[in-house]
Amino acid sequence: MPGERTEKPTPKRRDEARKKGQVAKSADINGSLVMLASLFALGSFGPKIVQTLEASMINGLSQISHPDVVSQQGIGEVLISSFSGVVAAVAPLAGVCMVAGVLANVAQVRPKINKEALKPDIKKLNPKNGIKRLFGPSGAFEAGKGLLKVLVLGVIAFITIRPKITEIAASVGMSPSDFLSAAGSMILAVSRRLAVAYLVIAIGDYFFQRHRNEKSLKMSKEDIKEEGKSQQLPPEVRGAIRRRQIQAARARMMSAVPQADVVVTNPTHFAVALAYDGNKGAPEVLAKGPDLVALQIRRIAQEHGVPIVEDPPLARALHAGVEVGQEIPEEFFQAVAQLLAYVYRIAGRRAG
Repeated sequence: MPGERTEKPTPKRRDEARKKGQVAKSADINGSLVMLASLFALGSFGPKIVQTLEASMINGLSQISHPDVVSQQGIGEVLISSFSGVVAAVAPLAGVCMVAGVLANVAQVRPKINKEALKPDIKKLNPKNGIKRLFGPSGAFEAGKGLLKVLVLGVIAFITIRPKITEIAASVGMSPSDFLSAAGSMILAVSRRLAVAYLVIAIGDYFFQRHRNEKSLKMSKEDIKEEGKSQQLPPEVRGAIRRRQIQAARARMMSAVPQADVVVTNPTHFAVALAYDGNKGAPEVLAKGPDLVALQIRRIAQEHGVPIVEDPPLARALHAGVEVGQEIPEEFFQAVAQLLAYVYRIAGRRAG
């Protein structure tokens, strides 16, 4: 079928997607590698961590047990001393986990700062879009994947713990130190198996994310032809074609202003022309623009008797959130409906 995306993406297409932050990445890879790194760190630094925490606790209790020392140093210094010991004990574990998390991200997406992702986007703050993502097909898939992971890891944990139930029962009567040692060994063994299983699941999820990203980047034959034509032209010619396309689009936009029902202004910085014929679900943006373009929209509207209404907040919001030729989103319905009702009432017209 014409326009069907069946071709592999070109390097240019991949580079543009990467600049926008559209890359294959699995959050489970990060979680599994951090979990494995933390278990490795506990196995290597565990005794040292316990010794450091024990010494810090003993030192803190010994200082508190002498009121004269607390009165001389102050409770703040005692707390700082104890907190420093805890930080010194946990620092190696936290450092290993941090390095593992950074390496996991770099291995998946390569080191690159995505400037596009850092730009503020008002659309990302829209709760309606968040609810759609949460309860849409993608959200349902992620929820099912999460339940499957919990089920698999739960089965593995049960299979690992079940043979050791007799050992747990035999631990009754053990000394606290022996019990803690046995329990720690058991927990470490279960955690290692879970971490390996989690890593296997994460690798599978990463390849699935790659497949889905590759599918979203596919191109049609027409797209590849157009890209080839644009690459064969010199930069000056491409720039001239781009300018002509912008001029033609602006001319088409200006020719639609006389058909507008109202022009909303800032009053001087922005102008948005709206029309509603009753056959569509919502009013449509016919033209919009800042500064000189806004001035031209107002001039054409005045020449053809199109009402011009000053509403700075609505004009700024429509200019930033709605493209030309699109119907306005639901969050603007009430404000635009009141505006159109006012215009129809003043002009003596009725909406279709």
